[in-house]
Amino acid sequence: MGRAHLLVFALTILTGVFNVSSCTSTVMPEYDGTKAYADLERQVAFGPRVPGSEAHEKTKNWLIESLKSCTSYVAVQPFRDRFAGQDTDMYNIMASFYPDKKQRILLCAHWDCRPYADQDKELSNHSKPVPGANDSASGVAVLLGIARIMKDNEPPVGVDIVFFDGEDGGDYGDDDTWTLGSRFFAKTMPSSFKPQYAVLLDMIGDKDLSLTRDYYSAQSAPLIMSRIEKICGNLGISMSPGMTGITDDHIPLIGRGIPSVDLIDFDYPSWHTVSDTPDKCSAESLGKIGTLVLTLIYGE
Repeated sequence: MGRAHLLVFALTILTGVFNVSSCTSTVMPEYDGTKAYADLERQVAFGPRVPGSEAHEKTKNWLIESLKSCTSYVAVQPFRDRFAGQDTDMYNIMASFYPDKKQRILLCAHWDCRPYADQDKELSNHSKPVPGANDSASGVAVLLGIARIMKDNEPPVGVDIVFFDGEDGGDYGDDDTWTLGSRFFAKTMPSSFKPQYAVLLDMIGDKDLSLTRDYYSAQSAPLIMSRIEKICGNLGISMSPGMTGITDDHIPLIGRGIPSVDLIDFDYPSWHTVSDTPDKCSAESLGKIGTLVLTLIYGE
């Protein structure tokens, strides 16, 4: 299939024109953080998922096949942009669940890794890529678990999942060089695609989990933020007392009129260092975030 036709197919999926039927689940399923942790480790084992690398290609194929095992409606949205100063082919990976449902939620995470660990204390590590256990693999792992659950447990709403590429190759101080995949997705998104809201998962696997309150999320989706805060209280997930404005993949979605919330723990010492490895994450944290997202979906 040619790139133009594939793009049309991908965007058609997200308009929800297909018709499928199943039995809606009336009981919220349980989330298994141990399986999510295994998915996190699997991604890291491929190597740093830097666009243009062999590890990136292998991970892309694995993500596509993993989603195809959960739904027939999977598509890849290719795009080309400057990542870390080089023209690079990148890929947003998209899946739709129960696309006949008009009431929909968008769930997303980025799957690429930063090509250089420039926040590492050791200067010699600045030219090395980031392993990306928490900073990309954690959000993807949780959403893969959500996908497997929805395969056999129809929620009351339709759900679209997007794994954004090209989020982490930017220059500090230049917001336009970050979030390339979500920018492309938002720019090419059909006007008919109007989910109730979007939830972005980024760096949510930290052992010492404490979600950062994002100013843009609170302004964009105050009711969803209030719901999330209540669920966090029930699950024992702490949240920072103050607000921080975070530039992340939810910003382009907000720009297209989709209320969006960024679930992120930005207080992470291993951010953009070579020590962003699985041992800094935990199945417990992944399980709590997975349960939070399931509560949003099945509580609709």
